[in-house]
Amino acid sequence: MSEIAVPPSPAADIPWEQQFATRASGMVASEIRELLKILARPDIVSFAGGIPDPALFPSEAFAEAYRSVFADPSRTAAALQYSISEGHRPLRDWIVAHMAGQGVACSADHVLITSGSQQALDFLGKLMLSPGDTVLATTPTYLGALQAFSAYEPHYQRLHPEGGNQTPDHYLAQAARHGGRPKLLYVVPDFANPTGETLSEAARLRLLDLAEETGALVVEDAAYRQLRYEGLPVPSVLALDCGRRGGIERARSVYCGTFSKTLAPGLRMGWIAGPRPLIEKLVLIKQAADLHSGTLDQVVLGDVAQQCLEDRLPLLCGTYRRRRGAMLAALEASAPAGTTWTRPQGGLFVWVTLPEQVDTRALLPRAVEEARVAYVPGGAFFFDGRGGNTLRLSFSLADEATIDRGIRSLMALVGEFVRGHG
Repeated sequence: MSEIAVPPSPAADIPWEQQFATRASGMVASEIRELLKILARPDIVSFAGGIPDPALFPSEAFAEAYRSVFADPSRTAAALQYSISEGHRPLRDWIVAHMAGQGVACSADHVLITSGSQQALDFLGKLMLSPGDTVLATTPTYLGALQAFSAYEPHYQRLHPEGGNQTPDHYLAQAARHGGRPKLLYVVPDFANPTGETLSEAARLRLLDLAEETGALVVEDAAYRQLRYEGLPVPSVLALDCGRRGGIERARSVYCGTFSKTLAPGLRMGWIAGPRPLIEKLVLIKQAADLHSGTLDQVVLGDVAQQCLEDRLPLLCGTYRRRRGAMLAALEASAPAGTTWTRPQGGLFVWVTLPEQVDTRALLPRAVEEARVAYVPGGAFFFDGRGGNTLRLSFSLADEATIDRGIRSLMALVGEFVRGHG
């Protein structure tokens, strides 16, 4: 029997790049996602991803919550069924109570459950940005936000919330030059990714002034807000907005929250809280994207959040506080002259600025192979090409002794590089 010849696939000859939508040019690989592959190497101390320590996950609480759902036939049927796009009502009710504790009075109609706060950022970009519109953001800023917004072809301008912002007329004129309007003011006001810095209340109020004068929406990324280790809490941007404007229905801001940093990132569960007209449109986007977040996981996460989230925060904050202290102490003891770093009051990150001659992207392969340490080069967090001598370090995953050893090894390599390029 003769063999049948199989013609070669023509796929390799198709010029796919010419077929993609123009917005595809803004879709680039995340340096952090690529670096996370290093976590599989046990010989590498990873300061790269802002990854919660799995030893701190409430595993037993989740196991019991799943058992409870499947022990009740009516709950099982509901948890395995399609659900509404807005999200599981008991989970949204928990969020309503949580937001009240943040100074934001709202109802379940002001809350949309999303697949992590990353989906919230994507949806807000899809809703608000037309090609040529402007996003105002701090530099550096969260890389995932740049990825989410860039797909919608915006122009970026720099925010300086603590002082030095351009005038509203300047922002409006620059936006018009690019064919659009200022649409989003994006900030991580508490323990920012990547710098770990926190905006003062005065800076938050100035952001709201700027939103008022430019017509933009403030996007408050509150991923780290619950991880405060010292100092007094600062009111959320949305709380300040509601206070000034008489409630959430008149607010010019939205709050993006997540359970990833406090309970379990693998469930991919977050939320948006904001004025009802925005939430109603975002619900339509959610319907088109994936109908709704997973019902079973929403049910279980709602049970676990109700049962133990608040009680677990002291354990999380105490653990991460000690690790932050170990990292700051190691930097103080071993960083070469000319190095500076932030001293965050919470969150998961320390931002390091090295002497100008150090290119952290070029140094990374040596750091991995020689110092056995991984970090994220800081340039990834800038939309304007700056930050070549900066890097982000996460202290969430390693214990104190490992942090001390890893930082000293990395700084020894940096010192060697500086001496060789002085």
